[in-house]
Amino acid sequence: MPAIAPMPVLPEVTVPLSELVPRRCRHYFNPHSGRGAYRVRCYDFGSSVQFMPLVRAFLDTCADHRDTDYRYLFTLLGSELANNALCHSRSGEPFGTYTLRCVRRRDGLQLTCHDQGSKAISTDFPLTAAPDGLNPDAESGRGLAMVDALATDWGDNGVADFRQVWFFLAYDLAGSRWNSQP
Repeated sequence: MPAIAPMPVLPEVTVPLSELVPRRCRHYFNPHSGRGAYRVRCYDFGSSVQFMPLVRAFLDTCADHRDTDYRYLFTLLGSELANNALCHSRSGEPFGTYTLRCVRRRDGLQLTCHDQGSKAISTDFPLTAAPDGLNPDAESGRGLAMVDALATDWGDNGVADFRQVWFFLAYDLAGSRWNSQP
């Protein structure tokens, strides 16, 4: 029997994340696209943490019409919702997805993260922030505690099989502890 040659090692191929975005949606990720104001933006993201740079670009572009502090805070809070969808729901499993929907309101931006439901818990209940979540020694629960402290308002639909977590961030950062003195 003839010897089979080993498969040659193939080089790694790097594809820019922007190439994974359909052309009709590329302005969602480019604050300098020249597009006018939007009322609603919605995009589905895949189950890999490797898409987080795209998530942050989407969030930053949604808040591009505001100052640097507002954009940073909006992107931080939105990234937390996306990360929670990946870590705590079926959206983080292979072929999973989650959707970020940003609504521009007169007084601020509202972001909703729709995921594919809980991995472990099938009982419906509203999410709550851990009371000691902002404690630097806390081992878990810091994410929602941060959203609770820094968003103007937040909540969820309380449905474990198809969770929708949202936050609202007022343009004047009212209700946020972002600029408060300790």
